[in-house]
Amino acid sequence: MTETTGRRALLVHAHSESDSFVAAMRDTIAGALTDDGWEIDHSDLYAMGFNPVLSPADFTERRDADHLTYALEQRNGYETGTLAPDIMAEIAKVQAASLIVFTFPVFWFSVPAILKGWIDRTFVSGLFYRGRGIYGAGGMTGKKAFAAFSLGGREHMFGPGSIHGELETGMLRHFLQGSLGYVGMDVIEPFVAYHTPYLPIEDRTAALDALRDQVRDLDARAVLPMPDLGKFDKTFAPLG
Repeated sequence: MTETTGRRALLVHAHSESDSFVAAMRDTIAGALTDDGWEIDHSDLYAMGFNPVLSPADFTERRDADHLTYALEQRNGYETGTLAPDIMAEIAKVQAASLIVFTFPVFWFSVPAILKGWIDRTFVSGLFYRGRGIYGAGGMTGKKAFAAFSLGGREHMFGPGSIHGELETGMLRHFLQGSLGYVGMDVIEPFVAYHTPYLPIEDRTAALDALRDQVRDLDARAVLPMPDLGKFDKTFAPLG
């Protein structure tokens, strides 16, 4: 069970430069949410010097001192309160929030390594997911997730029949479904800023205005479809 607090959001930001367009997206989102009465916590991963590399040091005590099975030690560490303090701090922020927002640039068809590492270390087994406790039965059900990310490519490069394929169900499926949806969050259709390194200032301003409007109307935005556990048996084999 999660400890969600009303209209409280966590902004997880993964960009090293404070004057970047991604930082401007983060600030635009924060401003729109604040204007709408949200309380906001921040995890600015680069500014925090967040360590993205999982290791035995993530546990102050181990169930098995001889061999590290990371997911099992995560479960034990959360249950016994022996996870590293930086992990516990991030888990507490997620638990307190009803909305988790991610801002980042896309690198090599993926999220930045520091964000991937944040997920690896924070989305602990036993609390975020376990056994059949995934998707609609995941540990973070009831929470919403929203991502705003930038791309160097043009919009026509993405989608059905395009050179790079679809974003939500292709390039970033591992993140939107395999991480956020997997743990039970309702994943709101993301905001994509295309070709941003090459845009003139007026186009960047227009993109931020569009983002602000979308954040003000998050409840009306589509939620990405996720697997329905009712269509699978207890081994996750398809029924019928």
